[in-house]
Amino acid sequence: MSSVHAERRSRLAAALAESGCDCFITSLPTHVQWLTGFASSNAALLCTADGTATIATDGRYTEQVKAQAPDVPSIRARACAAALIGTLLGDTTSATPRRIGVEAAHVSVAELAKLTTAVDADAREDVVKPELVHTTGVVEKLREVKNAAELHALRHAASIAVEALHDLVVADLIVAGKSEREVAAELEYRMRIRGADRPSFDTIVASGPNSARPHHGAEDRKLVDGDLVTIDFGAFAGGYNSDMTRTFIVGGFESGSEFSRKIYNIVLEAQRAGIDAARAGTALVDVDKASRSVIDKAGYGAFFVHSTGHGIGIDVHEAPFAAMSGSGTLEPGITLTIEPGIYVPDMGGVRIEDTLIITDGVPEIITEFPK
Repeated sequence: MSSVHAERRSRLAAALAESGCDCFITSLPTHVQWLTGFASSNAALLCTADGTATIATDGRYTEQVKAQAPDVPSIRARACAAALIGTLLGDTTSATPRRIGVEAAHVSVAELAKLTTAVDADAREDVVKPELVHTTGVVEKLREVKNAAELHALRHAASIAVEALHDLVVADLIVAGKSEREVAAELEYRMRIRGADRPSFDTIVASGPNSARPHHGAEDRKLVDGDLVTIDFGAFAGGYNSDMTRTFIVGGFESGSEFSRKIYNIVLEAQRAGIDAARAGTALVDVDKASRSVIDKAGYGAFFVHSTGHGIGIDVHEAPFAAMSGSGTLEPGITLTIEPGIYVPDMGGVRIEDTLIITDGVPEIITEFPK
């Protein structure tokens, strides 16, 4: 995989040159892994605009970093990002960098203080002190379009989740008397035995009035015939996530109230509209509009309280975003969820979600399951 990671670092170097940064430091584990192949809980990566890179990590990962990122030199340190600045500024054989990019969305106040101290301590007296430049979304933008290996991993994670939900339905476990917690545990167990390393996130099983809470969780409430039950879940496998949602009516569709059946059908129509709009070249804001306009027209616009979709990969929620404030357009290789919802307090809610891979034509739905 080293050639894949080298190509990613090459793309990052080009992006840095365009942004005017001489180098870039990230200590976000997912970014370090995506750029090098090295996975750890404590590491930082320095990439320069000329394409060189260095990893810093602590003694727990000395052998692991050599095995997973053999093409990237490493140093041993606890305060990884600050140590990289010390190494960078202490290299008298190279020109001192003038602009060091740091990730504004991921650097804590405490870490920024350490980086500032490192610059102040290690800057050469005979040159201008480097500037720490706050960058936003540099690596995230590079991650938007997935390569073939990433798409394969995403399909695999999605298939685990789909098969686990199928098992749950066949076993007749989404029934009156089961608690939300029991349903979530049964689903997560089935994902595990099918190959998931873990759930992608805490499984949501929101029943009855709890279904009106988009991120309810899973509690001790027992399912009752006629309940709306929203199940939002995913499998993490091979470094990649899946994400899908289905809403059931306990006892069958006809057991639901007129209200439940009505909002279900509205959300289903909105989801289909979003999927139909998700084509290469379409603006993300227009994908959101396609789903949102269906719900607005039905009179429930005030109860659709989140965006229509998001990218998914090594993070569950990543760029791009199909939202009213979304920017950019879709292109082949991008992943996108389509997940409109209606949530009416004290009455119930519905969400239906699929994950798509954008292609040159009709998008590929990798979370195929009956609705």
